[in-house]
Order: sequence, then structure tokens, then C-alpha cells
Amino acid sequence: MKKIVLHACCAPCASYPIKKLILDNFKPVVFFYNPNIFPLEEYEIRKNELELYCKKNKIDYFEEKYDIKEFYKAIKGFENEPEKGKRCAICFNLRLKKTAEFAQKNNIQYFTTTLSVSPHKDFKTILEQGKIIQNQTGVEFLEYNFKKQDGFKISRQIAKENNMYFQQYCGCEFSIRKNN
Repeated sequence: MKKIVLHACCAPCASYPIKKLILDNFKPVVFFYNPNIFPLEEYEIRKNELELYCKKNKIDYFEEKYDIKEFYKAIKGFENEPEKGKRCAICFNLRLKKTAEFAQKNNIQYFTTTLSVSPHKDFKTILEQGKIIQNQTGVEFLEYNFKKQDGFKISRQIAKENNMYFQQYCGCEFSIRKNN
């Protein structure tokens, strides 16, 4: 099995992609890097839930240090962008770049992300950012649109079966604003 680094935003969104990657003969290495998540308590809940799920399923799990200042610095000037706008593209780029760098350091040839499982995320933007990072790092971004073939529905079902925490917003404080 070839290894692939799977950027994961939370356990519910990671559940189906992990299953799909294994079916496609990959050994997923889950990488949690999400400096966009606000507040810190929400970040901790999501991180702990994902770590527990990976441990339970014997999936390699790694995380990068949380630094929300890094997110705010990256999106400065784009705070008022709508969901699926430029702020989201910048955020995807930030997280995918760190994922590819992790893959590079660990001699893993491929990376992808759970972000594409969400119907709230634009796959075209995710793909564009993944290809930009691929060109910068040489690590191949695999074009998984995990929401296809009922991926989102399946991920929710797996999450319910595992009594996972379901967040009520994407992660950043600006997505909270949208949902209120």
C-alpha cells in the first residue's frame, strides 16, 4: 500500500475519506493542521475527536501546532469575504501547503484533503489550491472529491455510529458569523 497524507479538518469529515483511501489501496496518514479553527476550545474538541478515531482504527495520526495568528496573518484584508470566497482559498492554501511539507519531510509522495467531503466547500477551489501546492512542493495532490457517491452522507452515518461530535460551523470565526 502506498502512503498518502490526508489533511483532516475533523473526525466526521475524515471518516469516509479514510475508508475510501484504504479501499483504493492507500495507507492514509492523517494530518491535523487547522489554525483557522476558533475558538481554542472548539479546536481542542475537534483535534481530540479525530485523534481518538484514528487510534481506534489504527490510523497513523500527526498534528501541527495550533497558531491562529498564522491564519489571521494569511487572510488579512479578506475577513469580510463571503464563504467560498478568496478567504477560503487562502485558508485552503495555508493548510494544504503545510500538509504537503509534512509529506515531503516524511518521504510520502501523495497528499489530499477531507475538505472536499463537505457540500459547503467548493471542490474547484480545493483542486486549484492543491495543484498550486503540488507545483511548489513536488508532492502529488490526488484529486479526491469525497462528496461524490454520497461521501458526505456516508461520513455522517459513520460519525453517528461512532458518536462523534458534530460541529455547527466550518471552523473560523467568520463561518460562525455566517451561521448565526
